[in-house]
Amino acid sequence: MDVHDKATRSYNMSRIGSRDTKPELRLRKLLWARGLRGYRVHSKLPGRPDLAWSRGRVAIFVDGCFWHGCPSCSDGRTPTSNTSYWNSKRRMNKLRDAKRTRELEAMGWRVLRLWEHEVLKETVKSAKRVEKVLSRARRERC
Repeated sequence: MDVHDKATRSYNMSRIGSRDTKPELRLRKLLWARGLRGYRVHSKLPGRPDLAWSRGRVAIFVDGCFWHGCPSCSDGRTPTSNTSYWNSKRRMNKLRDAKRTRELEAMGWRVLRLWEHEVLKETVKSAKRVEKVLSRARRERC
């Protein structure tokens, strides 16, 4: 049973942001400090990547552990009410993510998906993964 009435729950859910999240901002700040510039935020590509470098054709997604069903940490955070809805929602999100990744790859883009907890706990390691994908993409483009 939900602790909130329907109107309150709807309001709470509407306030959840989908861009400029804490992990996304932390990653962008570190990438900027490391000299990785030239990206676009929320481009019009399929799936609206969090970061996209059009020159290297690299798209980066920072997936929220709860919403995208991170296998490492979301098991303990499964809601106890309306579980069938949440399980279905996460499954559909995963299917949509895979579809958007395939679409981007078919368009010639490299896609890197990072989990929220990876970016928050290991920001430098995440930034290095982005650097590696970018340098590989740039070498292949030349």
